[in-house]
Amino acid sequence: MDRRTQVLKAIVQHFITTAEPVGSNTIIVSYKFEVSPATIRNEMVSLEEEGLIFQPHTSSGRVPTELGYRRYVEEIADYDAAEKRAKKMLNSIWTEYVTQKAKEKIYDAVNVLARATGSVSFATIPGSKHTFFLGLSNVLKQPEFQDPVRASQVIEILENDDNFLNTLASLTVEEEPQIFIGQENILPQIQSCSIIVARYAVSDFEGLLGVLGPIRMDYAFNVALLKEIKKLLM
Repeated sequence: MDRRTQVLKAIVQHFITTAEPVGSNTIIVSYKFEVSPATIRNEMVSLEEEGLIFQPHTSSGRVPTELGYRRYVEEIADYDAAEKRAKKMLNSIWTEYVTQKAKEKIYDAVNVLARATGSVSFATIPGSKHTFFLGLSNVLKQPEFQDPVRASQVIEILENDDNFLNTLASLTVEEEPQIFIGQENILPQIQSCSIIVARYAVSDFEGLLGVLGPIRMDYAFNVALLKEIKKLLM
């Protein structure tokens, strides 16, 4: 590619990016031409004579003409490099989009499960080292948790993400809901509770979804609800 064509390429690319007229100094600094500003200005004059660029104002730099864009798209643009950039960007955006959609599904599942069970519903969140839970007020209304100490212990464990996540990770959890009653739970703070937990799958993500409530819970009904919610996530 000769220098004049390189200058045209620089002008087109810079204008596409900034929407600002391009001067000779900008071209030298931004595109690392090892020539003097006067040399670049001479090339710009030649490009202007060919009808490929023009100067919108007397004191401004140059911008491409339609003919300049045509020359760029037919002879200069690097479509192979652009394809690589496009794939990289789309992969990044698509991954972010899929992750967000998975999160939304989990948020909805937790919401519905908390309402249906009348207990705390929780889930680990795709792409995040956090758990999401709803329904704490459901549990605190139960007679077992009228004791402020017992209630605060449940609140503390749910709000301490690291502790709760580590507890979940230490449990043996399969696809089918697993029931941990009272002292079968690892953390002493929630030995006044039972946990029902199962693995879920959304898109390419896996995590844990479950219910936490008083030992006096309707186990069969909550297990059935958890199974149905898992189906809705598929």
